[in-house]
Amino acid sequence: MKISKEVRRTSRQLFRVCLVDGKLDESRVRLVVNKIITSKPRGYLGMLDAFASLIRHETEGQRAIVESATFLTADIQAGLKSSLSQKYGRELALEFHINPDLLGGIRVKVGSDVWDGSVKARLEALKASLS
Repeated sequence: MKISKEVRRTSRQLFRVCLVDGKLDESRVRLVVNKIITSKPRGYLGMLDAFASLIRHETEGQRAIVESATFLTADIQAGLKSSLSQKYGRELALEFHINPDLLGGIRVKVGSDVWDGSVKARLEALKASLS
C-alpha cells in the first residue's frame, strides 16, 4: 500500500508521542491506535500500517536473540547482557536458545544486526572461499 508523505510524517509524529524517556509506552500506543481508529482520518489505514512498522522496529531493537550450540552458564549470560546493553546504550531483553546446528560459538541478533561467531558460519565462509 502506497502512502503519502503527509501520512508517513504523521505516523512518525505519533510514534514520537508514544516515547517516554526514550522507551515505548504501551498505554500511549494503545491510546494512539484507538484514537486513529475512532476518528478515521484520511489515509488512516496507511497511517496505522506505518505506525505498526515503527513500533515493530522499535520492539525488535530492544530484544536480543542469542543462539548457542550448548547451554550458556549464568556468568556468560550476564556478561553478554552487560556488554550488549553497553554497546547499544540501553537495557536489552535477551532470549537464549540452543541450536546444535551451530556446532560451537554463538550467534547474536539485535534488531537487524547479526553477529555470527559460530563454527558453522566459519565453515561456510571457508567453503565459499575455496569454491
